[in-house]
Amino acid sequence: MKVLIFGATGMVGQSVLRECLLASDVEAVVTVGRSKTGRQEAKLRELGVPDLFDLSAAEGELSGFDACFFCIGVASTGMSEAAYTRVTYDLTVHVAQVLARLNPAMTFVYISGSGTDGSETGRSMWARVKGRTENALLRMPFRGAYMFRPGFIEPLHGIQSKTRSYRIFYAVLRPLFTVLHWAFPNQVLTTEELGRAMLIAARRGNERRVLETRDIRALLNA
Repeated sequence: MKVLIFGATGMVGQSVLRECLLASDVEAVVTVGRSKTGRQEAKLRELGVPDLFDLSAAEGELSGFDACFFCIGVASTGMSEAAYTRVTYDLTVHVAQVLARLNPAMTFVYISGSGTDGSETGRSMWARVKGRTENALLRMPFRGAYMFRPGFIEPLHGIQSKTRSYRIFYAVLRPLFTVLHWAFPNQVLTTEELGRAMLIAARRGNERRVLETRDIRALLNA
């Protein structure tokens, strides 16, 4: 497979990047974003794009791919609905429309979040916007589109969040990870498990197109 990763410097992006680089059936990985990971790998190429709302100059390098892992996301704290919609809905849909035109046989895997509101009518702003984004992606003419809604994610293999407050949060909780996995198996995943599951969805698809943590775990165990 040849895969694209948007948001490869974030925690989830680092997770799926690691699994793609380890996978023998992934022959090429291209990351797309304003910043680069800095990793040096034979099958990795990093495509710097200053403005992801304008992919026109990069379109020649965005075709011929089997899968895209879209891992760009921001916390809604302190943001207006209009600002959050632009980063979450507008950007994601714009990129997906370009990729669907260039790669009609592509599988698109989107990282959403636990609590996303697929009805688009709930009281939570971020959940409505995420739900609207998921629904738009599910209507697009990809070979397959899968919405991943992970809950709590335990970072492994040196992977870290880009957000300082999250790094502190994970450091405080680290002694409790074993207990959390045992007590809440349907809410907790490791970065390795999440990355592997995303790759499995791209390889062989899945009956469920919207996957909560329990569905992600079932995908790993199938």
